Amino acid sequence: MRCGEVDAESRDFAELFRELPSHSTHRASLTLMPFARFPTFVALAMITTATIALSPARVAAQSATARLRVPVTVDTLPNGLTLIVHEDHSVPTVATNVWFHVGSSDEQPGRTGFAHLFEHLMFMGSEHAPYPQFDRLLESAGASNNGTTNNDRTAYYEWGPSNALPLMLWLEADRLGWLLPTMDSAKLDAQREVVKNERRQGVENQPYGIAEDLLAPALYPASHPYSWPVIGSMADLSAASLDDVKAFFRRYYTPNNAVIVIAGAVRSDSVRAAVRQAFADIPRGPAITRPAPVPFTLRDTVMVAEDQVQLPRLYVSWRAVPQYHADDAALNVARYLLTGARNARLTNALVYEQEIAKDVSAGNDAKKLAGDFGIVVTARPGVTLNTLQQAIDQQIARLAAEGPTARELEQARNAIEAGFLNRLEFVNAKAEQLNEYYYFTGTPDYFQRDLDRYRAVTADDVKRVVATYLQAPRVLLSIVPRGKPELAATRLAGGASTSAARGFVRDHPPTLGDPTFPCGPFGGRGSPGERTHTQRGRAARAPRGAAHRLVHWRLTTRRHNPRHRRLHGQHARRRGRRA
Repeated sequence: MRCGEVDAESRDFAELFRELPSHSTHRASLTLMPFARFPTFVALAMITTATIALSPARVAAQSATARLRVPVTVDTLPNGLTLIVHEDHSVPTVATNVWFHVGSSDEQPGRTGFAHLFEHLMFMGSEHAPYPQFDRLLESAGASNNGTTNNDRTAYYEWGPSNALPLMLWLEADRLGWLLPTMDSAKLDAQREVVKNERRQGVENQPYGIAEDLLAPALYPASHPYSWPVIGSMADLSAASLDDVKAFFRRYYTPNNAVIVIAGAVRSDSVRAAVRQAFADIPRGPAITRPAPVPFTLRDTVMVAEDQVQLPRLYVSWRAVPQYHADDAALNVARYLLTGARNARLTNALVYEQEIAKDVSAGNDAKKLAGDFGIVVTARPGVTLNTLQQAIDQQIARLAAEGPTARELEQARNAIEAGFLNRLEFVNAKAEQLNEYYYFTGTPDYFQRDLDRYRAVTADDVKRVVATYLQAPRVLLSIVPRGKPELAATRLAGGASTSAARGFVRDHPPTLGDPTFPCGPFGGRGSPGERTHTQRGRAARAPRGAAHRLVHWRLTTRRHNPRHRRLHGQHARRRGRRA
């Protein structure tokens, strides 16, 4: 078969697509892109060639004379849906990436976890594609799909051969416009149990998992939308009614609150026509207004929790800046300088030279409204967290006073830039980045300007942001083995002991709303370590012998009544075993 011809399998898929049920008066249609099948060695050669063509060294050399561009077209449908199209014909694949501008920050106290719960429900079938047709149709076309939720947005994406694009658009349009008629209590109850079990696995029965419920309440006041977990609380998940969920969908799952990116081996004109035909009949939703959070001041706070763990672990967190803030890039460079490589300041000093830590990592969790910077370090046997805290303080003070060396700064910038350029090889990564840029900056093709931010970071910038943000009031959380509170970190940055701080003991982790509860694209920016442990399908049985935790709280100030949010604020669904 000659290159460019449509084989029998593609023609069969075309016939299948024409038989798909229409959405009332419309059907998504698009000329099928040919996806010729080549011998394996030819396909591998094509992929290798594309990889070499976009290698970091080659792109970096070209960037000296030409600016990096990812050309796009941007259109808005009459119902408010924004469409961004990027053509990339290097490989015959396509990716769709849909962002709904709703996350856990749009929830209300007492009704948390809705954004993540609805991410699950979006895969439970719609009027013309009943469960489990969404997955089965895409898999039969050689495509994959997934979804993620964080504090600020919920994303759904598909990727596969370019001739599967009509099916992707049809399925996305059907669940946006025709999901509610099929939503019932049985589906809600099934996914509610799946999410509850996800929380058991990732938080309540996970070693050190309790940190995800404890840090954000200390970093953000109860009135702040980042002060509860993306996954929600058990009580709020149990309280969610079918009417609550439907009202959430009607408010936030509307064309005017969504952006769809199509990237890959497509033609912009054809894509625009297909998207209009698929989504045009879906009505515009209500306008959404979001009040600005009330400003607040973080005070030094020390907490100690006992857990069923073998080694103590220390969490150090500060308030930082929103994503794409002027200091965001310098903080990400500082993150790399501290723990981003084998010779990074904290990694080299604590893990290799002094041999007092088993591991150490840092993350700059920059979000839409605010951000926080955190360091997590696990002690070696026999080492107290006070020892680790002192070593961390010394390295931060040294970096703030002296700044990085020229070689360190060059290594950090090169590593960040290499990671950035490597991701441009993948069309689904480009689609995600285009959507992120559009949401945070209003400019989809923000790639060169984003890269320029890191190239412009100087040693003085690093010194300034470390002194400004990492020598400010902070939250210290120690998680220690049960019965060994003496291993915890108990001193503030200034050396004052917290031994007289108020505390109390609980025989189980506090729950959201409990009245007795006291008051990157650069490998570290955004949500560090995106969580990918969500399951769909049958709810797994809760494991027996749930971890029993004894929690001690030592707070240096009588602070706000905290809420919970997920530490890294990111959930991604992962298909579970099918029945």
